[in-house]
Amino acid sequence: MSSVKRTQFDANQVASYERKRYRGIDQRLVHCREEKIIRQLLRKSFPDEKGERLGLDAPCGYGRFSRLLLEHGFRLVSADLSPAMAERARSKALNSHFPIGIVVDMMAGLPFRSGSFDLIFCLRFFHHLHRPEERKAVLREFHRLTKGPVILSFYRQQLLHRWQRRLRGWLRPSPTRISMLPLRLFRQEAEEAGFRLKELKPLWRGLHGQQIALLEKISEIKD
Repeated sequence: MSSVKRTQFDANQVASYERKRYRGIDQRLVHCREEKIIRQLLRKSFPDEKGERLGLDAPCGYGRFSRLLLEHGFRLVSADLSPAMAERARSKALNSHFPIGIVVDMMAGLPFRSGSFDLIFCLRFFHHLHRPEERKAVLREFHRLTKGPVILSFYRQQLLHRWQRRLRGWLRPSPTRISMLPLRLFRQEAEEAGFRLKELKPLWRGLHGQQIALLEKISEIKD
């Protein structure tokens, strides 16, 4: 059984989540910082904005970064386990360009041909994967699907952030658990899946565990 919480949403729940999730000042700061880092990594990976490229945003959620990816010239496939989330992401058009919305189960493989994408974008999913075999399976599937880089976030083991979450859990219990990884382990799992960790951007160095990684496809998957 997968360790991933399979939460389904209806359209009203998606609208409520989108309205409330990044409403607080702390979360607005997080969102702005994430956008800044992602723009930097996109410019570094795709300095030439000409040409047609296909990107996969999985899981896409309500499409928080859809327009950012569209701005950078991607045709976009927005994939999520929740039909309502995928439909909401599909509505995030830019200059009459709409993402393609599709329902997928990330833990069951993705229904695309090998080498279909020029970029895979995966934000705020890896910290829900508590088992090495789950993380490795997702990375191997990304390796199969992409011709180019992967932009992916994970939570690095960080003492201050761990204690901050623990304190917050005492004050306001939450069922959500996150997986924090040593950098050495994340790098090893990426390399076993045929990627090199090309660049790593902390959300806030020393204060927050979230890291946004740029993975470069370099080899065949190691057995």
